[in-house]
Amino acid sequence: MFTGIVQTRLAVAQVDKQQDFATFTLLFPEALRQGLQTGASVALNGTCLTVRALDGAAVSFDAIGQTLAVTNLGSVTAGDEVNIERAARIGDEIGGHLLSGHVMAQVRILERRESANNLVLWFERPAALLPYLLDKGYVALNGCSLTIAEVAGDRFSVHLIPETREVTTFGSAAVGDAINLEVDPQTQAVVDTVTRMLADPAVLSQLTGTAGKS
Repeated sequence: MFTGIVQTRLAVAQVDKQQDFATFTLLFPEALRQGLQTGASVALNGTCLTVRALDGAAVSFDAIGQTLAVTNLGSVTAGDEVNIERAARIGDEIGGHLLSGHVMAQVRILERRESANNLVLWFERPAALLPYLLDKGYVALNGCSLTIAEVAGDRFSVHLIPETREVTTFGSAAVGDAINLEVDPQTQAVVDTVTRMLADPAVLSQLTGTAGKS
């Protein structure tokens, strides 16, 4: 599990691509390597990957074809920066919201509005995810826990403070960039449960108090 509080952004040192498979190698600073072991989970751009190998500062991760197809890691090349978050531990402060690291879609940046102390980004709002992308709801974008500022039809926006712009890749994000998206799992659970309940006439009758009445 992750919290959506990105710890840093790192350049990918090496990408070894094969058919439906890729290995990413990054150079982790010492502070980020403490306690890190083979098999540990780390989120790259919000995508949960497993540490394959540790060699000094070099940390390697494998990604299968499905991961490369669904996430923007499929287009990452050596030198590109990605957001990094180590897996949460029991007792950690939850500064964002709980995430699984399972990316559901890629969305394009449609508009960028920047001022001295604020950055507003507008994104696509995919039809399949409309029910979960709500005004003032949570969303994870490239692994960064954010609050949706506004929803307008098939688009939504977020506001980024200077700290977020400095720590994450969003400081240099441009219109047209593909961004990994994971909806808030609690919102998804509530929406899906209510939808199923309302679709069942028996349950709907019980909720409205019409069961057994003629």
